[in-house]
Amino acid sequence: MRILKYLFLLLLLSFVALSIFVATQKGDFTVERSKIINSPKSNVFNFVNDYRNWEDFGSWITADPEIKINYPGKTIGPGASYSWEGKDGNGDMKTLFVKENDSISQKMNYSGTESSVFWKFKDTVGGTKVTWKTIGKMSFSMKVYTAFNGGIDKIIGEMYEKSLANLDKTLDFEINTYTVKVDGPDKKAGTFYLKQTFNSKISNVIKNSRIVFYKINTFCKQNSIELNGKPFLIYHTYDVSSGLTKVSFCVPIKTQILTSSGSDILAGKLEPFDAVKTTLNGDYSHTQKALDKTKAYINTNKIVLDPAFSHLEVFTTSRTEIKNPSKWITEIYYPIQPKVIPVNSYVPAAIKKVEPVKTPEPFINKEEEQSEF
Repeated sequence: MRILKYLFLLLLLSFVALSIFVATQKGDFTVERSKIINSPKSNVFNFVNDYRNWEDFGSWITADPEIKINYPGKTIGPGASYSWEGKDGNGDMKTLFVKENDSISQKMNYSGTESSVFWKFKDTVGGTKVTWKTIGKMSFSMKVYTAFNGGIDKIIGEMYEKSLANLDKTLDFEINTYTVKVDGPDKKAGTFYLKQTFNSKISNVIKNSRIVFYKINTFCKQNSIELNGKPFLIYHTYDVSSGLTKVSFCVPIKTQILTSSGSDILAGKLEPFDAVKTTLNGDYSHTQKALDKTKAYINTNKIVLDPAFSHLEVFTTSRTEIKNPSKWITEIYYPIQPKVIPVNSYVPAAIKKVEPVKTPEPFINKEEEQSEF
């Protein structure tokens, strides 16, 4: 019995000593990892800037098949956030600051340990150098966990290394796998729609579309408006040289409606039109290649464009339905002038003028006529 008491006291003293040791350990930490990603800087930045893509590369997510991810309305840019509940703990993250194609600043809370997270994107030979850095202060439970698992630098460092490797693999395949097919002349069906129209940089359209489409769809749900197909963009102008466009973000609806005065969401109607259709299978970053191939087809076949607007893009299969960019489908329509079918005019046959038939005068023998007298 006395031996058990000594063992218990020994264990208690060991626990107290360990607790004191852990508690007195430095809680501040900085962990940083870098990797060259084989993709253009804008592609890498845009992919990381959307929390919905983190399922594809975050090692703590890919390693836990039962993890639960929660997304609010906004997952891109300043104010975006998401949270998770996993076997190794719960956490949440929020984006504080974004510098386009350059850097991202975030705040993370993981099982009570708060940290500041920084991303840096830099062009380099072979692609984009991505630096992922976190600075924080460990909670007591995190100190205990790291004390028995090799330290905070090892734990977070390995997590970042695996995640960056996943990011490179995902972007290399998913972003760079695409096909462009010019389907040729087609007839685009008409529809009623709700829209918001903006002047924008061409490079910002796809990023902004996620926000605007969400807003219009929410408006439809709140007002019980029935949808009628996939969202689309109408590019009224498209100036590659200046990089600027005037574009309408459109959500098709079943019936025509009138929005209230002063609303920033307006109603419109798309009339059916003749078009040259092209199908892009893959990430939106290849859209310009699809546009160039379509224009080459139009020029080769001497097709006359309709100047009503530049072109229209339909998100047939998008990120809201499937997260793999290689499986996204975008249909592009360039309006063209209807082909004029010549109509044969009726020309009556010429009527040949018929000369009157002259009746010969009767022959009279004058000698016989005189002999009768």
